[in-house]
Amino acid sequence: MSKRVLMAMSGGIDSSVAAMLLLEQGYELVGVTFRTFDSIKESCLVREKGCCSVESIMEAKHLAQKLGFEHHILDYRQIFKDTVIKNFVEEYSCGRTPNPCVLCNSHIKWGEMIKAADNLGCDLIATGHYAQIEQFRGHWYLKNAIDKKKDQTYFLWMLTEDNLKRTIFPLGGLEKTQVRNLAAQHGYEQLSKKSESQEICFIPNNDYRTFLQDQGIRISQGEYVDAQGKVLGRHEGYQNYTIGQRKGLGIALGEPKFVVKIDASNNRVTLGSHDDLLSCYIHATDVRLRDKDWLLSDPQVEVRIRYRSAVVKARIESFEGDRITIETQEPVWGITPGQSLVIYKNSLLVGGGIITN
Repeated sequence: MSKRVLMAMSGGIDSSVAAMLLLEQGYELVGVTFRTFDSIKESCLVREKGCCSVESIMEAKHLAQKLGFEHHILDYRQIFKDTVIKNFVEEYSCGRTPNPCVLCNSHIKWGEMIKAADNLGCDLIATGHYAQIEQFRGHWYLKNAIDKKKDQTYFLWMLTEDNLKRTIFPLGGLEKTQVRNLAAQHGYEQLSKKSESQEICFIPNNDYRTFLQDQGIRISQGEYVDAQGKVLGRHEGYQNYTIGQRKGLGIALGEPKFVVKIDASNNRVTLGSHDDLLSCYIHATDVRLRDKDWLLSDPQVEVRIRYRSAVVKARIESFEGDRITIETQEPVWGITPGQSLVIYKNSLLVGGGIITN
């Protein structure tokens, strides 16, 4: 008897090809697409061709029908608002730069999806993420995808071992070009050429500043200062800036300056040089380590501090409670509070946390 799999479908090429592959492998599929937010000004449909839009939801439903399996649309708008959007607004209000995809994967795409799988009688869940799963030393780990440029393990570090035991990643062993070719070979030429959105799904036109104001966040002018506290000029509200930002500062100081610190309580933004953003120490909280004993006995690891940043060699300097300090072999640039610190060892994702400073 074939296993019943709940397939998360976005309407895009990756989840669609993942579904095709699982059908070929003999799995019984049940498709599911999430409604996680109302489009901004949806009555006008200012934007809506991205993830979770009405258009993409219907594309996913039609594809499931063509492939011959049932499909459900699940309304997660309230829980998405209470978790992902609430955290996004709170983090920016505190002067940090959040990564909403990490929280969405943990709370929605696995937390709620596993509940849906149980309700629909599914043994496993599957997504179109580029990641792999491997067992090692009695634990279940995420492992880097074959396609290093598309690897999405960074966004999945909060997944638990119980999550992984019930998950399939059909695309983890494929390159993106192979996925596009498979779509074309299955007769979906248009799907194979579909572009990918790089924006946060619930932020229209990537304009998070307007989104924050729409959420009731008051943004007022404050002071730009240097490292010694000398006032350099006025800024448009600390929520408008993130660590490492150079463009759009609206101030001329005769040489390039970067945001090096955000003081939310005093509405101050500290500006400095490129080198002021270099550091060998990363501090994080809310840390989860898969095999603490193994890592502390052999603390040499690799870390990534943002999705597109390079993986750098490092060592675990200290770990107490849910807090960790990492020392990198070479200075890293632009360590940003609110972003995820993700820890790897031998291509396995062994832990992660939220950067504090």
